[in-house]
Amino acid sequence: MTKNRISISPDVCNGRPVITGTRITVQTILEFLGAGDTIEDVLEEYPTLTAEDIYACIQHASKLMANRYGVQELV
Repeated sequence: MTKNRISISPDVCNGRPVITGTRITVQTILEFLGAGDTIEDVLEEYPTLTAEDIYACIQHASKLMANRYGVQELV
């Protein structure tokens, strides 16, 4: 479940979402995946993580993208 695996605290990584109990940001994991690394590659780089942690990062990003965003013209 994403809720328990991802946490946000102003005292950890400047308030960025991290995998709970680590200082590994969701952004870091997504950047690895976006660069073409597989889940297995990420787990090799971060052996303390589990596949469920990686899936939680993807789910967290997906939930953020489900929000509506507006474009406001700057004057």
